[in-house]
Amino acid sequence: MSDIVPGAVVIGASAGAVDALSRILPALPADYPLPILIVVHIPPDRQNILAPLFQAKCRMAVREAEDKEPALGGVIYFAPADYHLLVEAEGTLSLSSDEAVLHSRPSIDVLFESAADAFGAALIGVVLTGANPDGAKGLKAIADAGGTVIVEDPANAYADAMPLAALQECPLATIIPLTEIASHLMKACEI
Repeated sequence: MSDIVPGAVVIGASAGAVDALSRILPALPADYPLPILIVVHIPPDRQNILAPLFQAKCRMAVREAEDKEPALGGVIYFAPADYHLLVEAEGTLSLSSDEAVLHSRPSIDVLFESAADAFGAALIGVVLTGANPDGAKGLKAIADAGGTVIVEDPANAYADAMPLAALQECPLATIIPLTEIASHLMKACEI
């Protein structure tokens, strides 16, 4: 793990998320320089097993985000079930139990919008498979802040509603097949 870094990767996914993330996260090296913050829609009455599941598959450190911890490079953070994950101005993570957004808590839009405010042009936003429009407005906020915006190719997504909504809000987003997203994230950091 490294010190707090000036940028981050934020990823949002819903239906089909485990398979999609399984094609991206294990491919990243242990020394990937940016923190990766992830929101997956988990029903509030279900235990969130994403962090231990991916810790077993990934070279990067993986954990569930905790309130007021710094976002460190080389670490993958999953939003806890039933909490919004936000980034504060100095790169510290924050959890909130505010109202659901688009019937979702955690909300992809909430993470993306707060991260866009915190990291600006140093942020990379990725919208993956999902069956609702969460993440579309947040991806536009990242683009408006000068960040890099990526959308999984809807033609091959498990559920295309989320990528299509993201492209409608953010038509200049780069469309990348799921199998190429990890290499794109590495190139973005010159790895």
